[in-house]
Amino acid sequence: MPVHLAASYKSPVQIARVVSEAWGSANLYCPNCQSPSLSPAPNNTAAVDYFCPACDSPFQLKSKSSPIGDRIVDAAYEAMRRAILSDATPNLYALHYERVSWRVRNLILVPHFAFSISSIEARAPLAAHARRAGWVGCNIVLKNIPPDARIRLVADGVPTTPDAVRESFRRLKPLEEIGVKERGWTLDVLRVVRSLGKAEFANGDVYAFAPQLEKLHPNNRHVRDKIRQQLQVLRDRGFLVQVERGVWALKE
Repeated sequence: MPVHLAASYKSPVQIARVVSEAWGSANLYCPNCQSPSLSPAPNNTAAVDYFCPACDSPFQLKSKSSPIGDRIVDAAYEAMRRAILSDATPNLYALHYERVSWRVRNLILVPHFAFSISSIEARAPLAAHARRAGWVGCNIVLKNIPPDARIRLVADGVPTTPDAVRESFRRLKPLEEIGVKERGWTLDVLRVVRSLGKAEFANGDVYAFAPQLEKLHPNNRHVRDKIRQQLQVLRDRGFLVQVERGVWALKE
C-alpha cells in the first residue's frame, strides 16, 4: 500500500484513509463489467468513494487494520435503512490491511443488492454530552449476509482472479431483479439454506429457522408459507434445484 502518500499526516485515521483510498484507485476494478479500474468519486460524495467509468456502478471502501469480523462500523442507521429500502446502497469493498507492513491481507465485496434490513443493526445513541448527542449509528452485520454475497478478492494475502470474482458477481445478479422489500426475505432464506451445510435438504430443515426469521420479519404471520415461497424464488433464480415436492438441492 502507498504509505508514502500520507507522510504529511499525523492522525492515524487520516493516514489510513489516504493510503487505502489511493490503493483502491490503483487496484480496485469493477465486478459488474470488464472495467479494470474505478474512478474516485467527486469530493464530498455521500457514502460513495468510487464509480465505474464504464457502467457507472457506485462503490464504497471501508478499511481497517484488524481482521474483518462479523460487523463493520457504518454511518447513520436511519440513512442506511432508507438507502436499503430505496435500493440506493453502493457496492461495498471491505479491506483488512497489516498496519506495520501496510500490506493488504483480506478484501471482500458485498454487492449493493445483497443488503437487507436484517443486515444492519443500530448502535447505542451517542451520550448527552457528545457533540452529536442522540445520534444513532449502525453496524453492517456480515453474518446476516449470505456467504455467496461476501465475495473474496483477497484471502490471507492471496488474490482471486478478476474472472472468478466477476463470475461470482454474475451468479448473484438475479437477486437484483427482485423488488427490494421482497429481496430481504430471499436473502435471509438463502443465508439459512447455506448455513445448513447440506447439498440436499427438505422444507423442514428450513422451517427449523422459522423463529429466527419471524424475529427478522415480525409483520409476517405466515412464516412457513413465506419460506416455501422463497425456496421457489431461489429455484427460479438459479440457486436451487427442486428434487421433488419439499426437497431441494443446491445448484453449484
